[in-house]
Amino acid sequence: MYSEIVMEHFRQPHNVGELEGATATAEVMNPVCGDILRLSVQVEDGRIVRARFKTHGCVTSIAASSVLTDWLSGKSLAEARLLTPERISESLGGLPQATFHAAQLCADGFAALLSEIER
Repeated sequence: MYSEIVMEHFRQPHNVGELEGATATAEVMNPVCGDILRLSVQVEDGRIVRARFKTHGCVTSIAASSVLTDWLSGKSLAEARLLTPERISESLGGLPQATFHAAQLCADGFAALLSEIER
């Protein structure tokens, strides 16, 4: 049912955990399925130097969160603003509609994080 890339990121997710010295942290929840994403980044000179996550949710949400933090790390804030749910889905080999909510959760999490950074 899941692609190999989804299973790889689920079995060995990247960048899991709390981020000491985070510039911003945001937590979002998908009200339909109950998945929760807590996303933290450290920003230096307008660039995301580290990103970490903690996700309570399904296989795809954990895999998407892993891909999200990989994708964000090293990006300028301007580059990171180009994030879309479709980009997360593509990074996982294309999510079927039934699991696309995971990519949307990640995009929502990053949008909330940007709001925190811009305060």
